[in-house]
Amino acid sequence: MAQGQTRESVRMALDTLRTNKLRSGLTILGIVIGVTTVITISSVITGLNNRVNDWVTSMGSNVFWVFHMPLIGVRPTTEMLTRKKLTLDDVLALRDMPHVVATDGSYRHVNEQFHVGDVDLKYKGHKISGAFLAGSTAQTEFIYNLAMTAGRFWTEEEDQRHAHVCVMGHDTAEELFGGDDPIGKEVNVGPGMYTVIGVVDKRKQPFGSGKNPADNGLYFPLGTFHSLYPEIKDMYISVKYDDQRNKTLVEEEIREVLRVRRKVKLDKPDDFEIFGPDSLSKLWNQLTGGLVLFMIAVSSVGLMVGGVGVMNIMLVSVTERTREIGVRKAIGATRRALLLQFTVEAVTLTALGGVVGILIGAVLTWIVYLLPIGLPAAMSTLWVVTGFTVSCGIGLVFGIYPAWKAANLDPIEALRYE
Repeated sequence: MAQGQTRESVRMALDTLRTNKLRSGLTILGIVIGVTTVITISSVITGLNNRVNDWVTSMGSNVFWVFHMPLIGVRPTTEMLTRKKLTLDDVLALRDMPHVVATDGSYRHVNEQFHVGDVDLKYKGHKISGAFLAGSTAQTEFIYNLAMTAGRFWTEEEDQRHAHVCVMGHDTAEELFGGDDPIGKEVNVGPGMYTVIGVVDKRKQPFGSGKNPADNGLYFPLGTFHSLYPEIKDMYISVKYDDQRNKTLVEEEIREVLRVRRKVKLDKPDDFEIFGPDSLSKLWNQLTGGLVLFMIAVSSVGLMVGGVGVMNIMLVSVTERTREIGVRKAIGATRRALLLQFTVEAVTLTALGGVVGILIGAVLTWIVYLLPIGLPAAMSTLWVVTGFTVSCGIGLVFGIYPAWKAANLDPIEALRYE
């Protein structure tokens, strides 16, 4: 019985909407705007989250990074900036730990103010600018699973004898050599000449669809880089371990080894920082949290305006249909039936607005995805369901009072209306 009444109420609600198309359309405009905002912004956030997760995964899932001060989420203090730097001996000490399969120490040469490459590379009169330089041990290839499009990586022996060899980033090789094979060619960097022995494949990037700054670099063996830039002392340590189940154990062992080596007293905090891929994910989630709050605030305005519009139009509808309500009551319609009819009508109205908002949001998501701005928008099933559910809830909340008013009309007075 209840199911039949609900179906009949939905049918009557749709008939009412068809009769007053313009009025119904203007009424649900706020709902449409609110749901469209939710779908569009959540799609951009979802796409960015997927891109960031892929980027973090490409950096290594079983990896810890160690530096003498925080790199993300914290403004360095004077104490942090003056801490003792990490060294190659620290790298070798961590390499002997159980569960550790590889460690790497690396240096980078970038512009100190903007942290981008600023070195000129030359080959037979052809010059490119803005490349970054990096030096690391031979184990960095294994830690980051670097794919080579040509040549090879350097060996431990080449690192130890400071061999004048280098590995190029994908874009660096393409810009400097064009279609020529770079392997075996000598590149001029500063005062020296370095033989290209390999080219790294394109690296993943979290944002944008253009060139990746990580592909515009030149990589040297650690010893070679130190000979080229002996003044650079900031070493980054990467530690790859065997299994995620050993994550906590490995982190504690890294902390213990470094505290002993750096002579940190028991009552003193660490004078170094350990962080992993989850640290990057947490920082990103904090940043997107602001976007989510903005999305909720903007969509709430539209939904509230839509809800007030629905209540207003339903009150007008009750007034216009007073005679109909009186006839229905006279032939036996109960207060519950009338309450259900007008509530379902309000919910149907806002649900329709939710569906239209979802469709418009899907179109906008598709447009954003195709635009050449590098925003990997992707619709989220969770937010689609949330948007539709909230739109129905708005109809329920703002439709109760008009429905209650219709259900409590006096049938005699209703029949005397007009």
